[in-house]
Amino acid sequence: MRRSAVSVLAALMVAVAPATTPGFAQAPGEPLSLRPPGPEPIPYAPNPPPAPPATQPAPSGGPASAAAPVGETARLIKANLRLAALVTEESQPIRSGLVWRVFKENDKGGADGRLQPIATASGGDAEFRLEPGSYLVHAAYGRAGATTRVTVEADKLRKETVILNAGGMRLTALGVGDQPLPADKITFDVYSRDVDQRGERQALVMGAKPGGVIRLNADTYRVVGHYGDLNAVVRAEIHVNPGKLTEATVYHRAAQITLKLVNEAGGEALTNTSWMVLTPSGDIVTESVGAFPTIVLAEAEYALVAKNQDRIFTRNFTVQAGFDREIEVVADDPVSKP
Repeated sequence: MRRSAVSVLAALMVAVAPATTPGFAQAPGEPLSLRPPGPEPIPYAPNPPPAPPATQPAPSGGPASAAAPVGETARLIKANLRLAALVTEESQPIRSGLVWRVFKENDKGGADGRLQPIATASGGDAEFRLEPGSYLVHAAYGRAGATTRVTVEADKLRKETVILNAGGMRLTALGVGDQPLPADKITFDVYSRDVDQRGERQALVMGAKPGGVIRLNADTYRVVGHYGDLNAVVRAEIHVNPGKLTEATVYHRAAQITLKLVNEAGGEALTNTSWMVLTPSGDIVTESVGAFPTIVLAEAEYALVAKNQDRIFTRNFTVQAGFDREIEVVADDPVSKP
């Protein structure tokens, strides 16, 4: 199966004055809530996960208990690095949902050349006991993150506050006439605005469901909304403001289509039927096997080929946005009418 993507106009709904970019309006939105992430994490793009953290180094002359988890170690010995994170400079400290990773700055890294974390912690504020030296500290809050360099000394407490400069994005999708669409058929992918040397964007979040809050650094992002898994696709550029929740609604011009091969009009569907949907130019949109396959297609004209027991039947049909219906092919008519 090959996807033939069809870009459709995206409209973003927010409650203040429209932006200058055609096709959508956007406003800073309401303040970003500092609630912890939900029980089901947003499926992020496949980035190499950090290696398991090394055991926490023991203080000079310390016992072998240094192998205890970071949080436990921090409670047993006096910390010399205390960390906190803010969404913006004016916001309150984040109390949950943070992931801290500490890297030795001069570490040569693992076999792949990546720095390996020597300590991690999750929740809100964090405390670490580290050997004197220079470190890189990374704070992650959803897909928002920031890195800072710190230098710690023996028996001296270093306090560091990381400003994430982050915001949130909440995405929903509607059909023609503001009609709700099946939530289980709607997903969103979020990409970086900038492209690399190969002209590709970095995938940040893949397959996000509507209604959830995606935490991101303040920036402009390319959002791709999918209705179904074929060519009903909407693309838009959405800006996330620091400390704000940006809400956006994309509109799909598409419909759900059920395919049916029958011996006579209105009859029972024939089983073991193979289906092929093509564009007028002959590009394959999808192939399937079954009596009642249901698919989502973007508004356009299509050609349909049904095969059953070595007999082949065809029909041309048109998909109208928001008009869900059955497409019936009569088996005794080699070329059915639209």
